[in-house]
Amino acid sequence: MRLVGLTGGIASGKSTVSNLFISEGFPVVDADVVARDVVKKGTGGWKKVVKEFGNDILLENGEIDRARLGHIVFSDPAKRQLLNRLLAPYICSGIFWEVFKLWIKGSKVIILDIPLLFETKMDQQTSPVIVVWVDPETQIKRLMARDGIPEEQAKNKINAQMALDQKKTKANIVIDNSGTVEETRLQFQKVLSQISRPLTWKEYALSRDGIFLLLTSAVVGVLAVRKNLP
Repeated sequence: MRLVGLTGGIASGKSTVSNLFISEGFPVVDADVVARDVVKKGTGGWKKVVKEFGNDILLENGEIDRARLGHIVFSDPAKRQLLNRLLAPYICSGIFWEVFKLWIKGSKVIILDIPLLFETKMDQQTSPVIVVWVDPETQIKRLMARDGIPEEQAKNKINAQMALDQKKTKANIVIDNSGTVEETRLQFQKVLSQISRPLTWKEYALSRDGIFLLLTSAVVGVLAVRKNLP
């Protein structure tokens, strides 16, 4: 099984690339979706966050006000790190189970869309690692336009994450999303040929079919040995 790491930064266009993978039929495990699930009302993650940040972050229906919580953590690095520590175990567990369900279905190539791929060391479990990169000026302009926020606030949100230039140095593959959508699509097609290459023996051995083959071979071997015993 091939686990492909996909990451980037806020307003870098990672979701665009993720959707391109989906359009090509590749299953994508989205860490943002998992993160929303683990803080739903009554969950373990919800209880941890409410205990640390108080009831002021709750909506009338008891769900967490994500916008309010986001404002708190983006303006305070210590609280942002606290939130990440609280939710990391739940998010990692959620990603594992999503991957496991796809493994059961027989998926051989799975895209892990994880914004904090390097920060959580999950890049060590994925290969190759794809970083969606944009130049700083473009990133700021896109974030301002997307969220309707002033430049200073956009810079604060960007600076709250690992710099894209730093992520770029850790990548196996870089997609430059600074240009047009068509230019990104052309780069994606080249990446697609690398992702779609045949599995290595090691990757195949970790797939459902590979493990089934190994187990079948082991059983056949044991039966053959027993049959030839005097």
